[in-house]
Amino acid sequence: MNIYELSTPLTDEKIEHLRAGDKTILSGVIYTARDAAHQKIINLLNEGKNLPFNLQDQVIYYVGPSPAKPGRTIGSAGPTTSSRMDPYTPALLAEGLKGMIGKGARSEEVCQAIQKYKAVYFAAIGGAAALMSKCITKVEVIAYPELGPEAIYKLEVTNLPLIVINDIKGNDLYQQGRLPYQKI
Repeated sequence: MNIYELSTPLTDEKIEHLRAGDKTILSGVIYTARDAAHQKIINLLNEGKNLPFNLQDQVIYYVGPSPAKPGRTIGSAGPTTSSRMDPYTPALLAEGLKGMIGKGARSEEVCQAIQKYKAVYFAAIGGAAALMSKCITKVEVIAYPELGPEAIYKLEVTNLPLIVINDIKGNDLYQQGRLPYQKI
């Protein structure tokens, strides 16, 4: 396992060396989107309309942050279960999305799309929402404010700790992690 410092936007060159199990520290602009926002984005794509942000080389964090306490940028910002976004993910990857942050395994279809479109899926630290929120330095709602915490936010992050789960070579940390125990 290696440790890499990455900055957004992500490009093929920035992620081609990443492998499942690598630790990364991510800084730059990322976007949030959960189920309802994903459905709205897919509807816009199907209608040929402009999206709230350009997906090319961007990262989506599957999070619905809680309101910020006084003096804070954002409230708790822990990852949500990524598989809920699986029905939408291949279409977003085809549009140029390069990275996703969440928790839990992805479907076989998503894993194949990650490889096909040269993207990466990161896991954020589950159960450490307060820690994750400390890495978020700026927050702006850019679309669907009516969705509350599920609106699309533009976040600026500094030193967000992540682990590569699925890489462009088809490796899957969740599958690899089980292998040593299957021999017992």
